[in-house]
Amino acid sequence: MDLLSHPSPALGERAQEVDPSSDETLQDLVVRMARAMYDAPGIGLAATQVGVLKRVFVYDLDEEGHGLIALCNPEIIESSGECETDEEGCLSVPGITVPVQRACKVTCQALTIDGKPVRIEAEGLHARLLQHEVDHLNGVLIIDRAGPEERRAALRRYREAVESGAKPGQTSI
Repeated sequence: MDLLSHPSPALGERAQEVDPSSDETLQDLVVRMARAMYDAPGIGLAATQVGVLKRVFVYDLDEEGHGLIALCNPEIIESSGECETDEEGCLSVPGITVPVQRACKVTCQALTIDGKPVRIEAEGLHARLLQHEVDHLNGVLIIDRAGPEERRAALRRYREAVESGAKPGQTSI
């Protein structure tokens, strides 16, 4: 499963909602996405990053690799007023990081791969990851979150990184 990199058009597309109870392809998609994420290595991967326009992402914040979570149709339904700016990388924008402002705490509502509703309250890196992956499903990359000057600088650094051999999957958040 190949990871797409900027400027692939699929990365700018909004993914379509899925029905986990009737979409028989989701289980296999999640397995293949998880393998690609771990191989990268990364901590999160949205279906749009592999060219599949379905509202699904996988992530694993457990350093041992035992905490794989797959979410379908995720939505950030609450965000704290407190925000923090931190450097983020992305498997689809290899070789660079970009300062991105994110809510420090979020609540995410989604479905599991089995179609069960879940509600995740997260803070810190977990909150940042959820926002980052939902952005992917909405067709938004980290460079889209940068101001005009930082975006130009990030794109310049990205071109230089690609010219130096950066490949998709070499940087993650």
